[in-house]
Amino acid sequence: MFSRIRSDIQCILERDPAARTAWEVLTCYPGLHAVIFHRMAHACWIHGFQWLGRFISHIARALTGIEIHPGAKIGNRVFFDHAMGVVVGETAEIGDGCTIYQGVTLGGTSLYKGAKRHPTLGKNVVVSAGAKVLGGFEVGDGAKIGSNAVVIKPVPAGATAVGIPARILESKSGESADVTTAEPQFSAYGITQEDDPLSQALRGLIDTASSQDHQIAMLWQALEKLCQQQQINMPADAARSECFEADRLNQLVGK
Repeated sequence: MFSRIRSDIQCILERDPAARTAWEVLTCYPGLHAVIFHRMAHACWIHGFQWLGRFISHIARALTGIEIHPGAKIGNRVFFDHAMGVVVGETAEIGDGCTIYQGVTLGGTSLYKGAKRHPTLGKNVVVSAGAKVLGGFEVGDGAKIGSNAVVIKPVPAGATAVGIPARILESKSGESADVTTAEPQFSAYGITQEDDPLSQALRGLIDTASSQDHQIAMLWQALEKLCQQQQINMPADAARSECFEADRLNQLVGK
């Protein structure tokens, strides 16, 4: 038990730059307190003391602002950062090393008792502030859920989900979708400049249009030389130079 608490404290010190000492984390971090209370409530739940488990979770909710059903399964080194208003449903599962921010709901869309109604998070998943993950599907290892996203379908390992409803940005070469360096880094709130698939699609269209504009200008220049040789007048509106403002448009979409 104490080794797990030490591991939980260490993971908070690694992921939160505001955490200064282990004593501060132990005494002042409601996310850690919620995890400790949940372990007691879950132990009661699986051993048949379900009312006691619910009562412990109710006390934990009042003290921490984090509501975790005692039937939920939570792995090691899970960090609820700030986490006020977090709701974790009965059949939810949270893998090792996950980070969950404030206002997150791991909810269900079914009313059938005993069924798998809530999501399963793999290892090292980041669920950002205000995100809603709804349904009995899986979120793969290393995936990231953007702030305020509403996820209603499975998320592949390493992918990033953003938007309402969430759009999926696939991982690159088996790594997390926002990894741009040789060594993957922890991404606070799960968001980087490359995490919006709509912006990436717009950048692709801008690059294609810019390339076509360049090619058209080259064709007009070649045609102008040919017309000079044949002593033919060129059209007055011939686009002999590139006029597509790719850089400005890329700045507008956030490049």
